Amino acid sequence: MTEWAGRTAAEIAAAVRAKEVTAREVVAEHLALIQRLDRRIGAFRTVRAEAALTEADELASRADLAELPLAGVPLAVKDNLAVRGESRRDGSAATPDTPADADHVTVARLRAAGAVVVGLTNVPELCVFGTTEGVYGTTRNPWDLSRTAGGSSGGSAAAVAAGLVPLALGNDGMGSLRIPAANCGLVTLKPGHGVVPAGIGHGDWFGMAENGPLATTVEDLRLMLDVLADTPVPRAQEPVSLRVAVALRSPLAGTGVSRPYTTAVREAAGVLARGGHQVRRAEPPYPLSLGITALRHWTAGTAVDAEGLDPARLARRTRVHAALGRRFVGPVRNGDSRERLRAQLMPFFTEHDVLLTPALARRSPAAGPWHERGWLRNILANSAYSPFTPPWNLTGWPAMSVPVGRLPSGAPCAVQLVGRPGSEDALLGLAEELEKRRPWQRTARVAGP
Repeated sequence: MTEWAGRTAAEIAAAVRAKEVTAREVVAEHLALIQRLDRRIGAFRTVRAEAALTEADELASRADLAELPLAGVPLAVKDNLAVRGESRRDGSAATPDTPADADHVTVARLRAAGAVVVGLTNVPELCVFGTTEGVYGTTRNPWDLSRTAGGSSGGSAAAVAAGLVPLALGNDGMGSLRIPAANCGLVTLKPGHGVVPAGIGHGDWFGMAENGPLATTVEDLRLMLDVLADTPVPRAQEPVSLRVAVALRSPLAGTGVSRPYTTAVREAAGVLARGGHQVRRAEPPYPLSLGITALRHWTAGTAVDAEGLDPARLARRTRVHAALGRRFVGPVRNGDSRERLRAQLMPFFTEHDVLLTPALARRSPAAGPWHERGWLRNILANSAYSPFTPPWNLTGWPAMSVPVGRLPSGAPCAVQLVGRPGSEDALLGLAEELEKRRPWQRTARVAGP
């Protein structure tokens, strides 16, 4: 750890506001760490070294510096969101290498709050899969470089987990924030629909995709979420005893859950029960058709995003995914299957305030050229390790990943918290309790070359 690289966003912003350190000094330290370590991790597609230092210098002259919540905080942005002056490649050789003329609204809000964008992070092509690799390289888990960081916000998660930046912006259409956060020991929140502006791809995967923060502490997560959200998430004034349902069964029939993840859920349940919450076992009434529903929406979203791109420049797994999804675009667009799922699950969330599940079913696949492998092999690998995340994109309800425990390899393990619409503060409150009673190591120790 250098003097500022490795600090939390809250600590950095407070020091920059108090003029204990300049934004340039903070950004320069993080850029030096990226240069030293990222060749082993593969978090960034592009690093904006010169531009970031210039923007850090400009920050010092802002009249409102003392009020900026993210003053001088280095930020990584997922490479499917527009950053002014940079191309948005979405992990693909088929996308145009044309600089964006304006920031995405979420990027603009973070910059207005004082954050400095140091680079754009790697994603799988069109952000389809739960592993991150492709023509721009392979992103590895900083805790275990033999494994994928996950996807599709894999580069953003790896950058934060390695301490290359304290915060990163990602998004989640089938688990794309929660999967890499769980692999990399981060805390994240997929907000409920409408809390944070989306504007992802061509139609937000029919409204299933949400932008959200990746952080190492709940304090930092709240700090970034309040900047991103249309209105700050209100906070409970007094502690509240919540009814927490504990579920260990996979939403996908026939998919087993490994012991480290069930153990993590039991440990988290014990912490929350000792904290005064009403905790009991209860499995949501997942329909048997859930896997088919998820696959139809997943492929249809890709079909829409692939429109207008040269198929010859897409990886084979992406072409197959999009071709399958084209037949489902119409039925998916009418939203009937998602409405039926919400109707089936809402009574469960009337009886319970929060659902606690494993974040993943097993550790992530080995890092490697998954983009060169067959479509079915990718689907089976993704479904086997991440069955718990898609239902909550289909419903549009908030869901978190929170680090709890360790895998046998020493890499982090994690649980998922899910709530009904508007329950973001309740989920964040439970995450704070877990962090306080079972604190996690914030970043991995990655050796340089």
